[in-house]
Amino acid sequence: MNIPQSVSIVTGSSSGVGAATARMLAEKGGNIVINYSRSADAANRVAAECEALGGEVLVCQADVSEDRDCRRLVEATLKKWGRIDSLVNNAGTTKFVQHGDLDGLDASDFQWIYGVNVVGPFQMVRAAHDALKASGDASVVNVASIAGVKGVGSSIAYAASKGALITMTQSLARVLGPEIRVNAVCPGFITGDWLAEGMGQEVYDASKSFLEKNTPLQTTCTPETVAESILNFIEGHSVVTGQHLVLDGGHLLL
Repeated sequence: MNIPQSVSIVTGSSSGVGAATARMLAEKGGNIVINYSRSADAANRVAAECEALGGEVLVCQADVSEDRDCRRLVEATLKKWGRIDSLVNNAGTTKFVQHGDLDGLDASDFQWIYGVNVVGPFQMVRAAHDALKASGDASVVNVASIAGVKGVGSSIAYAASKGALITMTQSLARVLGPEIRVNAVCPGFITGDWLAEGMGQEVYDASKSFLEKNTPLQTTCTPETVAESILNFIEGHSVVTGQHLVLDGGHLLL
């Protein structure tokens, strides 16, 4: 897919990986929907950055766990541009709970995390399906996690949700071709405030240091390195669908 003049929805794009993806799409001449759930000021800042890079932008509040919000987001996109060429399901949530603390999670935690991390991407694909199909060479990229491959991460509920997202990527890829490719990226440790706040600064620093000393590539992800792989799935890899790409500096090999 050629990015210039294309239309991309990036959920959860007021910060982190979503914001980095939006900026890269804008830099390449794409039109972008900046989506946020609560952080309007942050979303507007990202939108201004994208416009400065040459992209045309629509800012839209929507909670992807709510089907009506997903449909409203798609309708707003079509009203502005009349097309959708790519969908990046980046919005996600978690609860930070040690895996051994089984009492730290209850059914409502699983339901909320699955609602955003699994049901949300499904609802976004369903809402955008007809428009993506009409594009003829559309791409859906789901932002999963190494947590879904290795069973690690912020909580068991989070890891399970990302594993489900990887499986759903395969299921959707089977039924949405040939017009729509569906793939996933699975980042490891991503540097940034969100993870530092969730883990606590001391644990964050120790984890980052361990990975930078012990993984084969001695590095961790940044929002930009993850965004680069998302864009590769969008504009290239024309014969690839139903795959998940682990981005972790070799963490999976430890």
